[in-house]
Amino acid sequence: MKEINWKRKLTSRKLWTATASFVSMMIVACGGPENQATQVTALIMAGATVIGYIIGEGLTDAAAIGADAENVEVVEEGE
Repeated sequence: MKEINWKRKLTSRKLWTATASFVSMMIVACGGPENQATQVTALIMAGATVIGYIIGEGLTDAAAIGADAENVEVVEEGE
């Protein structure tokens, strides 16, 4: 069985768009007002934006730290 790449899944715009669409359609189907469905959809997409940003920045920072560590090793070996 393949392992799930959660970082990739949680930063997927398709996942969040599908989730927001499903939730808003469920609200309307259960008799909720469209205006409430729109607000909930906006909240889901805003949350997705924050999650994507946090994960993206974390990956960028981790890559920068990894690059710095490689440069330090090269300098130490050259001394």
